[in-house]
Amino acid sequence: MNQNLHKDLVVIDGLQYSNWNRQIFEQLREGGVTMVHVTIVYHEQIRETLLRIAEWNRHFEYNSDLIMPVKCAEDIRRAKALGRVGIMFGAQNCSPIEDDIGMVEVMRELNLMIMQLTYNNQSLLACGCYEAEDSGVTRFGQQVIREMNRVGMVVDMSHSGERSTLDAIELSERPIVISHANPTSFHAAKRNKSDTVLKALGESGGLLGFSLYPFHLKNGSDCTLEEFCDMVARTADLMGVEHIGIGTDLCQEQPLSVLEWMRNGRWSKEMDYGEGSKSNADWPRPLSWFRDSRDFPNLTAGLQARGFSDEDVARIMGLNWLNFLEDGLMPRS
Repeated sequence: MNQNLHKDLVVIDGLQYSNWNRQIFEQLREGGVTMVHVTIVYHEQIRETLLRIAEWNRHFEYNSDLIMPVKCAEDIRRAKALGRVGIMFGAQNCSPIEDDIGMVEVMRELNLMIMQLTYNNQSLLACGCYEAEDSGVTRFGQQVIREMNRVGMVVDMSHSGERSTLDAIELSERPIVISHANPTSFHAAKRNKSDTVLKALGESGGLLGFSLYPFHLKNGSDCTLEEFCDMVARTADLMGVEHIGIGTDLCQEQPLSVLEWMRNGRWSKEMDYGEGSKSNADWPRPLSWFRDSRDFPNLTAGLQARGFSDEDVARIMGLNWLNFLEDGLMPRS
């Protein structure tokens, strides 16, 4: 086993939504993270999205020794060479474009690189995984997928229903991503994905980022590293090792009010508990082996111990994401 493998890897986290500050940026670097896809908005619309981007501009200004913006795949390699952490913007809903297809290109020009078509509920584009009936990708959604393909914005279906996800895989001319979810066969959460979806995702050249959010894991916060790596191995057999990566869904230092915003936005007068419940409404207890980004080496060691080759560990920990983004972020004329 190569004990020093982790420090040489390109390590990409396909999804975080932390309460960003300098200490968290330092933890990312200490954990050897090359790039992280950060959620900048959930239900926020155009003006609010612009304010979030302005906040990130200040982060880049004040922490330029630690972080840098990612505007293309080559910036990920540059971040690795410079010893900084690349930051790539994403949205967990289609709210930033409201009902205007022209905003897809505008947001891409502002470096919004990944956008989910839905967040749990039915949106203007597709159906979320919490709706009783999944009507699939809408007429507007078909147009938006085509425009996202054109401008180099990645389609993400992490919070979408089964039919909508399969529709998006079929409709998109470029491979899509499920940035943070796990197989339903491992844990039957509404947010996790069936083998049917995962097979279609792999066959189309898409990518799955495994989630470390306890609500997505068997045995929740008590899920062991060995159980997690077994899930990774089984999914590699199902999809192909070149179609899997990491998308931790880490939400560090966020107050309960942020969790309530994620679950409720402005759409509900009643409290919606999402993946929790009235008796378990708060953030789940972190995994003992993945408390924050400093624990990324534990993932590398766990995959090695499970029997993955160094080459396959390198793919899962970041190279698959890098290869996916190489084409996925490239605008087309």
